[in-house]
Amino acid sequence: MPYIANFLLEKGINERAAIYLSYGIMVLLILIICILTLLVIKKVILRIMTKIVMKSKYQWDDLLLKRKLFERASNFAPGIIVYSFAPTFPKFVGIIQRFAFIYILVILILVINEFLDVVNDIYRTYPISRIRPITGFLQVVKIVSFIIIGIIMIAKIMGESPIIWLSGIGAFAAVFSFVFKDSILGFIAGIQLTSNDMLRIGDWIEMSKYGADGDVIDITLNTVKVQNFDKSIVSIPAYSLVSDSFKNWRGMKDYGGRRLKRSIYIDVNSIGFCTPQMIEKFKKIHYLKEYIEQKEKEIEEYNLQYHDETEVLVNGRHMTNIGTFRAYIQNYLRHHPGLQQNATQIVRQLPSGEYGLPLEIYAFTNTTDWVTYENIQSDIFDHILSVASEFGLRLFQNPTGHDLITYVSNDKSRNI
Repeated sequence: MPYIANFLLEKGINERAAIYLSYGIMVLLILIICILTLLVIKKVILRIMTKIVMKSKYQWDDLLLKRKLFERASNFAPGIIVYSFAPTFPKFVGIIQRFAFIYILVILILVINEFLDVVNDIYRTYPISRIRPITGFLQVVKIVSFIIIGIIMIAKIMGESPIIWLSGIGAFAAVFSFVFKDSILGFIAGIQLTSNDMLRIGDWIEMSKYGADGDVIDITLNTVKVQNFDKSIVSIPAYSLVSDSFKNWRGMKDYGGRRLKRSIYIDVNSIGFCTPQMIEKFKKIHYLKEYIEQKEKEIEEYNLQYHDETEVLVNGRHMTNIGTFRAYIQNYLRHHPGLQQNATQIVRQLPSGEYGLPLEIYAFTNTTDWVTYENIQSDIFDHILSVASEFGLRLFQNPTGHDLITYVSNDKSRNI
């Protein structure tokens, strides 16, 4: 500064103007130094680093480039330069250093934010991230870091020691806990969810209260994001997953099979004993031949022992079309390639009601894929619904327009 001022005085400029011009020239020089430094860092150093990173076999350094962490960190240079040149302006050294320091802290906040995002990205490349997500923990680190840096910035602006402000952190904690209540509850809930392994990224969950029925795509400090099967995204408060109940289908996926549980309704008026003609017909069905032969022998031995007069159907034991149909379904399920044969398979009757006799099929598919599961289920019930009439059974349904038209037409024919 003295050199520049003396140089201007030698050129015939008055002392007051020389001082102001020297200030302007110095500011311009500092600005040029900052620009040149940024150009050297971004155009030379960062390009060299980019080439080194691209040739590296590691993936984590690629994420540093993707997040532009190095480019963000290069912005420290102007602040450091201005802070270093502050003594050049003796009257304004305190103000310049103060604002330069604040600028450096702002850049530090941005760098910390990007760095923690990079840490999260790197962590997500490992399978453990689906079991133990750390997004919520990193967000807490961000909040704490921002608060501390914010306090230091305020103290610097007001020209006071940050220790004085930090000493009042106890009183500030009460306000903090009130303002960030949801974040604190979410953080605690996140710890419970991850420590108890209640939720992982990729889990299929159902929570009807929030209209959630899909896959978990993100677990953050405050919310859990669920992408429904219609591709809509639902955000659920993290603490709601702890305080309320939800269904997690992970156990089904880990088991490798999905449960099939559905009923068909039989018209009770179509249920009856099998006639000899029906029995002979059933013997020709592959899934029933062995059952019919075994059942005939068992019934014959029972009736010979306990009943003499079997001409009356109520005396003794006889095969029924509903029982034979149930045995057929059981054998059909045992031979179906889409079902797990080592899992529970049940064909059972439920209490009859206004819709007839429910016949429930309970089994497990050998896949958890949704499309394949639905195809297997549809294939099974397509067959069952089609063969019911072969056993003299009628499926129950409420009368349709076609039923009414048929009834009226038959009634008119009888009257004629």
